[in-house]
Amino acid sequence: MEKVLKSEIFATIPEIDEAKVNTEIAKALQNFGKKIIVLDDDPTGIQTVHGVSVYTDWSKENIEAGFKEENSIFFILTNSRSFTEEETTKAHQEIATNILEVSKKAGKGFMVISRGDSTLRGHYPLETKVLKDTLEKDGTTKIDGEVLMPIFKEGGRFTIGNVHYVQEGDYLTPAGQTEFAKDKTFGYVSSNLGDYIEEKTKGAYKAKDVTYISLESIRSFDIDGIAAQLAKVSNFGKVVVNAVDYVDVKVFSIALIKAMAAGKNFMFRTAAAFTKVIGGVSDKPLLLKKDLVAEGSTAGGLVIIGSHVKKTTEQFEELKTLDFVNFIEFNHLLVLEPTAVLEAEISRIVKTAEGHIQNGETVAVYTGRKRFELGADNKEEELKVAVKISDSVTSIVERIQAKPSFLIAKGGITSSDVGTKGLAVKKATVAGQVKPGVPVWLTGSESKFPGLPYIIFPGNVGTKTTLKEVVEMLGRK
Repeated sequence: MEKVLKSEIFATIPEIDEAKVNTEIAKALQNFGKKIIVLDDDPTGIQTVHGVSVYTDWSKENIEAGFKEENSIFFILTNSRSFTEEETTKAHQEIATNILEVSKKAGKGFMVISRGDSTLRGHYPLETKVLKDTLEKDGTTKIDGEVLMPIFKEGGRFTIGNVHYVQEGDYLTPAGQTEFAKDKTFGYVSSNLGDYIEEKTKGAYKAKDVTYISLESIRSFDIDGIAAQLAKVSNFGKVVVNAVDYVDVKVFSIALIKAMAAGKNFMFRTAAAFTKVIGGVSDKPLLLKKDLVAEGSTAGGLVIIGSHVKKTTEQFEELKTLDFVNFIEFNHLLVLEPTAVLEAEISRIVKTAEGHIQNGETVAVYTGRKRFELGADNKEEELKVAVKISDSVTSIVERIQAKPSFLIAKGGITSSDVGTKGLAVKKATVAGQVKPGVPVWLTGSESKFPGLPYIIFPGNVGTKTTLKEVVEMLGRK
């Protein structure tokens, strides 16, 4: 499978009347009436929405609070991409059980979206299967099928001809040929999503049996045809949705709502585009410094870099060209040493970082770039070491007492732990995005630093200069 020139393949996709689609999706959403619960396997899934709540645990109290909100959609941060299979199984059983109980009490129907990675990493198909099995256990809920829709336009992820692509420069590379497919824990080889499903389910679901929603059907606005395809899905059959833009997600959603109104029920494993559309979230301009940093703030900013994907390392190299940023390296390999050695390293970093923040200087704390490897047969052990490193980075934020003017965390596991443990956030509100696909939390009153603009910077989003641009905008005095 070859990479393709984006402009050439996009030129073959028919145009569609977007105004007509916008009118029809607005009508469809008015009558949808379900509470939409998005389970985010890392905190970057809010990268397309604004004005929605994110709860950082799945207690019945929080789910009940989400059901009571006027918003049709709320997020629960599970951070389960950092979990072992056993841990995420237990978590998703608890989540589904609590959702069912709260839904019955509230007398309101619901839809669950498992928001996963647009480059196909994560505990798939385990998490959606656990959710389905748990929701169906009491006999009141039946899930007919599962929709796989990893489009994320802002990040350059598109599905065309059932093949999922990742944009690299002017070209689209089949996902199975990217660095993301070589992930130590969640690697895969297939770029065709039907083959990916067969690969990940170990043959339990065959590519030939998958229902494919084509761009031809979508761009011809064949709502009845797509709804008819969905009506035939049963026994947790898999549905792959081709899409290159929000308009494609909207057309599919109109047909989906029609199929659901006729009695069909689905589970969803999607990237961030679907949550914005089905949640009816409007567009919003990118956030600026005046929207985030309090006027007159004299404190410096804090940047935490934990991710080791190639894009983060490239962005980090660009960040180092900013002359007003102070850099502190955390020797992450010390997590393997005695506790006292690690403690001394963390204390050194906290003291230095705090001094810079109090002096009004921006400081970047980063983990060493040398990767830790145990070999192909130790995937879960490597994940545990990664979590130890993240715990150490988190403890740095936890111990810093000087409130920064802004905080940026780079990488999924890192940003989740910094938010939930380092900042002790129980509920945040999504302010919007500071760059396409780069979301901002405003931390809640219960958190360590209430009202702090917390920028959750995905490891795999943006160009080489995106991180530098954000830090320059927020941190330059």
